[in-house]
Amino acid sequence: MNINMLMQQAQRMQKEVEANAKKAKEELAQTEVSAEAGGGLVKVTMTCRHVVKRIEINPELLQDDADMIEDLIAAAMNDASRQAEEISEEKMKSANSGMGLPPGLAGMF
Repeated sequence: MNINMLMQQAQRMQKEVEANAKKAKEELAQTEVSAEAGGGLVKVTMTCRHVVKRIEINPELLQDDADMIEDLIAAAMNDASRQAEEISEEKMKSANSGMGLPPGLAGMF
């Protein structure tokens, strides 16, 4: 195998990795996660690209202390964000699988 063939193969692999990563990112933008806090008093829905789509607050909660409401919103947002991150990592791993990338390098795309 000569150097030109190796370079062509590397370029094909790079294009395939880029295409897989782009497709995975597009899918993540459409994938939604939901989380709740306070036994369902606050619900958050966001995409796996961390775009908040909806926040639902149970009307009963609005009579409570503002600090509690803020804490519950933060807890639900953090849970949704964690879920989105887990799905994103898994999706990007599968997008880069089979590329023969060294460990740790696959996460860069």
